[in-house]
Amino acid sequence: MRLSLVTPVLTMLPGAHARWEETGTIEEVAQIAQACDRLGYDHITCSEHVGVPASEAPRRGATYWDPLATFGYLAARTVRVRLATNVLVLGYHHPLEIAKRYGTLDVVSGGRLILGVGVGTLKEEFDLLGAPYDDRGPRGDDAIRALRASLSKREPSYEGTHHSFAGLVIDPCAVQERVPIWVGGRTRRSLRRAAELGDGWTPFAVSPAQVRDWLDQVDHGPDFEVVLAPSRPLDPVEGAQAAADELGTLGEAGATIVKASLVHHSVAHCIEQLEALALLA
Repeated sequence: MRLSLVTPVLTMLPGAHARWEETGTIEEVAQIAQACDRLGYDHITCSEHVGVPASEAPRRGATYWDPLATFGYLAARTVRVRLATNVLVLGYHHPLEIAKRYGTLDVVSGGRLILGVGVGTLKEEFDLLGAPYDDRGPRGDDAIRALRASLSKREPSYEGTHHSFAGLVIDPCAVQERVPIWVGGRTRRSLRRAAELGDGWTPFAVSPAQVRDWLDQVDHGPDFEVVLAPSRPLDPVEGAQAAADELGTLGEAGATIVKASLVHHSVAHCIEQLEALALLA
């Protein structure tokens, strides 16, 4: 079981972020990313919302750094740690737009892209962007198939239910032979989508017991990644045993990677917690 980090500053949910993050800078984020790089963490994350309706901000938060711009900078400040979108909303983009932009990121980062995707749930944002909402599930499935057909291919072609293309050159394209595609969500359908079309599942707000039950009911390959988050931020410095117990619970549920959030009060404290968690794991 490996470790990854829900990157501070880049996403701020109400009541779930430290006060210092409110004025956090890209330099401070880079210091944390470099610590993850040095300590052997599997990946760092960045989420996507194009524009959160003001009425939804108190519930979902309003701060979401753009993954492409952010990861482009962090790629230059790190060497090994992978860069995971967590998640891109498929309905907001044409698959070839993702293939070109994030394929370029894969080039820039030396093949460290993980493409986390989801079908989305915020209807108001779909409406603001003029994106279809009611059939986002079938559209998302077709988009994943289109991405698999176009990522890492200079001249991709695809014929699907919602997307079709051929005769285009996408240069640069991803350097990984197979860019990992992980599917996010909180339903059994998201797991089935991940097992059928992707390389991993990164759920949210699903209990470990429910994860274990669903995994036992769905066929997936031996290299399938299951990326689980603890129910609350970990404090491996002051609460090592509780953190260890949480890692054990997630491992028993089927986690291959734990996507940790940490108790921290400054950049230095965050790095101290990263070091303690790495030793604990």
